[in-house]
Amino acid sequence: MGCDGGTIPKRHELVKGPKKIEKVDKNAELAAKWKYCALSQEKLRRPIVSCELGRLYNKDAVIEYLLDKSAERPNAEAVAHIRGIKDIKELNLTDNPEWEGERRNAKGDRYEDIHCGMFICPVVGLEMNGKHRFCYLQTCGCVFSDRALKEVKTEICHKCGDPFKDEDIVVLNGNKEEVDKLREKMEEKRAKAKTKKSKKSKATETVSTSESKDGTVSPPNGVAGTSSQQNGGDSIQSAVAGPSGSSSSSKVTKPSSASATKRSIQDMNEKSEAFKSLFTTHSSAKRTKDQTSNWVTHTPYHF
Repeated sequence: MGCDGGTIPKRHELVKGPKKIEKVDKNAELAAKWKYCALSQEKLRRPIVSCELGRLYNKDAVIEYLLDKSAERPNAEAVAHIRGIKDIKELNLTDNPEWEGERRNAKGDRYEDIHCGMFICPVVGLEMNGKHRFCYLQTCGCVFSDRALKEVKTEICHKCGDPFKDEDIVVLNGNKEEVDKLREKMEEKRAKAKTKKSKKSKATETVSTSESKDGTVSPPNGVAGTSSQQNGGDSIQSAVAGPSGSSSSSKVTKPSSASATKRSIQDMNEKSEAFKSLFTTHSSAKRTKDQTSNWVTHTPYHF
């Protein structure tokens, strides 16, 4: 029945207990989030973009997804909320001078630091490896650590100088609670944009219907004022309908005014004679009948 040769079995070898829960390695999880694309699972390379939920993607992978959404992808759920190129923002990252990439351990005989990040915070110098909280600004795309934004409180970006608000800060690779807050914020923003579009469309429809009912298009006040000033007080007269009830088309009459009459340059006494001679109305430009020819060449290509 076994146990021959003086072997002494232990309790866990004979009694089967409950299975242990498999735990995910934290280092591997952080590396997957901060060094690999959330869609294609390839290594992050510039240009790097992020969505409104704070996930990191390669821009090429997102563009391929938007061009062909019907293709089957393993992580299509990670980009289901991305409708177009406007829903992502290209990140302005700061390179880590200590990062050497794959060239450092090409032979495999050197120690490779897993926690060394490709990018750092330009203000504090913290590495973007998952151990520290990082955020990006939706206005300009610059990436900073949360510590830098808390210690140096300004309303202007530390890197490019563009103004921003607290609503423009998005946490990169946040926990479930932070992702849920960002999702609610995203849905509220999109709902407001839809209501604005619907209001604009309704306003344009009401204007078009009112114009079609009236049958006339009234110009804006600013345009009417400028046109009246330029034309020198032009008057618009519309004919009255006859006895049969048919209305005639409106006629526009432009009365001549003293201000609208053109003044010849030759009659201006303040102008010099040399200036007047530049124009064809000057006496030197006029020819007599003897000087003019009795034929005209329509093209200069005659020999």
